[in-house]
Amino acid sequence: MTPPTYFTVEYAINPWMDTSTPVDVELALAQWEHLRHTYRRLGHTVDLVEPVPGLPDMVYAANAGLIINGTAIVARFKHAERHGESVAYAAWMGQHGHDPVATRHVNEGQGDLLVVGSMILAGTGFRTHLHAHAEVGTLTGMPVISLELVDPRFYHLDTALTVLDDTTIAYYPSAFTDDARAQLRRLFPDAIEVASADAYVLGLNAVSDGKHVVYPAQATGFAEQLHRAGFHPIGVDLSELLKGGGSVKCCTLEVFS
Repeated sequence: MTPPTYFTVEYAINPWMDTSTPVDVELALAQWEHLRHTYRRLGHTVDLVEPVPGLPDMVYAANAGLIINGTAIVARFKHAERHGESVAYAAWMGQHGHDPVATRHVNEGQGDLLVVGSMILAGTGFRTHLHAHAEVGTLTGMPVISLELVDPRFYHLDTALTVLDDTTIAYYPSAFTDDARAQLRRLFPDAIEVASADAYVLGLNAVSDGKHVVYPAQATGFAEQLHRAGFHPIGVDLSELLKGGGSVKCCTLEVFS
C-alpha cells in the first residue's frame, strides 16, 4: 500500500475524476489508515511503498503490477500521467526480492489482472491491452481468461469484479460484453451478481482473504449478499479516494506466493 500523501485530482482519466472537486488530503489519509489497520487487525502483513511527489494516483497500488509465484510483472500504464508509478513500484519490487519484468503492451496490474485459484481473469476494453494478456500468460505460466469491459465507469476489471476465494467471484454483469458474461457464467455458475446500486459506488472494488471481505461501506446490498454466501463483510469508508476512481482494492496490491 502507498499512503495518499500527494493525492489530488489534477487531471481526469476516468469518469469518476472531476478536477473541479476539491480533495481533503487529511481525510483521505485517515480513511486510508483505517483500511490499513483493518488489514492488520485481520492478521495480514502490510508493506508500505513510499509515495512520490507528482504522482497523485500512486495511492492506487493495485495498478502497480502482478506479483505471483516469484514473477513480478510491473505495470505499463496507458496514460502518461501515471508512467512514473511504474518506475517507483519496479524499484520497490527489486528492493524486496522480486525481479520486475515488463510487458510490451499496456497492462495496469491488478486493476485488470485478478488471480482466481490457478487462473487469471484479465480485463480489457479501456486500459490493459488484449495482447498483454498473452504476455502475462507466458510470464506466469497460468491460463488467462480475457474479459471485455464496455462501461467506462468500470474501466478496470477490479471495479466490476471481486475475487472472493479460489472458486467464487462476485461481479456486475452490465459492465461486460455478452461473450464475457457467458464466460463468467460458465466458469462460475454460483457467482454473486451485484446490483447497479452497489456497483455504482464501486462496491465490487473489494479485497477478500477467503473469509473476510473488506468492501466499500456504501455497498450495503452487496454486504447482505456476502453474508448470505457465508463470507464476513467488513465495510470501510474510502469516499475521498473514490474521487480518483478507486476504493479498497485499488489501494491494495496483493502479493501471491
